[in-house]
Amino acid sequence: MSELREGRQEVGTCVELFAGGGGLAMAVHAAGFRPLLVNELAKRACESLRMNPPDPENPEEGWPLVPGDVSDIKFAEHVTEEVDVLAGGPPCQPFSLGGVHKGMEDKRNMFPEMFRAIREMRPKAVICENVRGLLRPSFKPYFNYILNELRLPFVERDPNASWEDHNEILEKLIANDSVDLSERYVVKEMQVNAADHGVPQIRNRVIIVAFRADLGVDWDRFTPKETHSEESMIHSMREGGPYWDRHEVAPNVRKHVIASLPELDYENEKTKEKLKLDPWRTLRDAISGIDENEGKPLSYITEEDVEKKFPVGEIPDHVGWPGARVYTGHTPNVLDRPAKTVKAGVHGVPGGESVMRLDDPNFVNAGGGKGYRYMTVRETARVMTFPDRWVLDGPRGEKMRQLGNAVPVKLGTVFASAVADALKSVGALRAPGKRK
Repeated sequence: MSELREGRQEVGTCVELFAGGGGLAMAVHAAGFRPLLVNELAKRACESLRMNPPDPENPEEGWPLVPGDVSDIKFAEHVTEEVDVLAGGPPCQPFSLGGVHKGMEDKRNMFPEMFRAIREMRPKAVICENVRGLLRPSFKPYFNYILNELRLPFVERDPNASWEDHNEILEKLIANDSVDLSERYVVKEMQVNAADHGVPQIRNRVIIVAFRADLGVDWDRFTPKETHSEESMIHSMREGGPYWDRHEVAPNVRKHVIASLPELDYENEKTKEKLKLDPWRTLRDAISGIDENEGKPLSYITEEDVEKKFPVGEIPDHVGWPGARVYTGHTPNVLDRPAKTVKAGVHGVPGGESVMRLDDPNFVNAGGGKGYRYMTVRETARVMTFPDRWVLDGPRGEKMRQLGNAVPVKLGTVFASAVADALKSVGALRAPGKRK
């Protein structure tokens, strides 16, 4: 992404929890926030952060990493400046459709630690990303409780009280409007599809943004609007459409893609509005290079590269991998659509989400299947909108896990930049480059 390198001005400070492989941390940094503390538990993810400084032109200044369990961190010992933004995606396994679904009973539920961090650091704004599974009917009451705790984080729960009992207290205080503005947050939750914001991936998430109530931020003025649409993508792929000007595709492949496109109702008012947006980005777009990777197509992976696990080209982590399979329930990604959601998986990466259908139907992968292969780590990183300079530590499975758990950098930057603009609007950020 060009905004990661060009025109960045420091506007404030941030603390990042549950940083994982660094997607949201990179995004908040790109929006101009200087990290005061970055926390992550997983050793491989910590090493990835150590290997990738926030500013590649200043490699000696790395992330202020505090590894380990967030519950062991005493924030006052590490953070001595005012915190403008607290960001993080508490582990999503308790609420993920692909997990065990224990939710609030799961020991991996880290929302309580997020609230403790708010109490101890009093950030001006909070950005939290999580899976859409939080909105399932079985978890919806607890999700509402999460929002209420975020609204009144300084009203601590009695250790002997259930979350339901504490929620009743919070709801009464909210209804009475009796808590001082400096100890309240205005909270907004949004369902987003990353593809609608220029990420070449269908990734449905919940993003929660909160501002300290005494700041008087009008978030509605700055809430990011959709910038890309499926309708515009379909229109761009019609015969003679601009999509094909960007890609050299065999006539038979192009003809097949065009024939498979759904019809658009060009007289429909909603369709007309969607056509004003940019086209969804596709997997083929990502492999060819978009944003910061523009003009850097990934090298072609051959059958031999897959069989022998060869690294291909000069861009790191672009390595062939054998064993891809396609079967019912594990259908591959197609090149001319956004990729399916990149997943970490409970037992490794599910086959369908990391397999891609190729233009060549006769391509034989090492497992004997034809016309498809595993995506490389770099192709997956591009789908997550990581720049090619960002490398991940560990074997393939661990790298894919870090990517599956990450926030797409472009999506994170969209919301972090909007939060920065909202805080600027009320004079809540320092002048660019000025440290307290």
